[in-house]
Amino acid sequence: MELKDLIEMYENKKKLYGDKAYVHVSEIFIEAREEYKKEYLASPKAEKKIAQGKTPDAEQSWKTFKGNNFENLIWHIIDSELHNVANFRCISGKKLGGKRLSQELSKVYRNLIVRYGPWSLLPDVDLVIYEPKSSKVLGVISCKITLRERIAQTAYWKLKLSSDPLTMHIKGYFVTTDEDGNLTKDTSSSTRNRILVEHELDGTYSLGEVRESEKVKAFPKLISDIRRLIRE
Repeated sequence: MELKDLIEMYENKKKLYGDKAYVHVSEIFIEAREEYKKEYLASPKAEKKIAQGKTPDAEQSWKTFKGNNFENLIWHIIDSELHNVANFRCISGKKLGGKRLSQELSKVYRNLIVRYGPWSLLPDVDLVIYEPKSSKVLGVISCKITLRERIAQTAYWKLKLSSDPLTMHIKGYFVTTDEDGNLTKDTSSSTRNRILVEHELDGTYSLGEVRESEKVKAFPKLISDIRRLIRE
């Protein structure tokens, strides 16, 4: 089970459900789980652990795979849409941490760093949206299965970007399947995490059912908001 298999599953969902395919992203991971675990237990890595007298933890391996590839699947969806909108790009934030960067990505890096006195740090974000000709960063996206996964950290980096005149224009977005249901609850009885996304981020987008507000929306509206941002 690899990323290409998840992408193929998503594309099959698109054929079945069209614009509503995003609602079925959680199903993709449910369907992939048992196949992944079966493959993992038959892998050389698991066999090596067994030979050492250890028990391979297929469930923990699956959680790591799921977390990493949820981000990658979201990248696939967004990047495909951006190619249809304009000449903008969406890349993994990890690419900016490489030792050898192209001139284009080196400029993106410089346009995104957060300063702490004489030091500079790259924000911990999953995806970066930028314009290739100028390397101007328009937005950053965190992709997590639930809101409890690093939502406070995501809000922190958005606040740091907003505090510098050179990065204050960068939008901070959050994409989630919301498996804990934080975004389906009545906003009059908001959870801590819902309060954070409503007040600290520019937009939070759910791949499941959602009680919408100005800041919390269904996933397809992320593309609409990015299009609006590009026009501005």
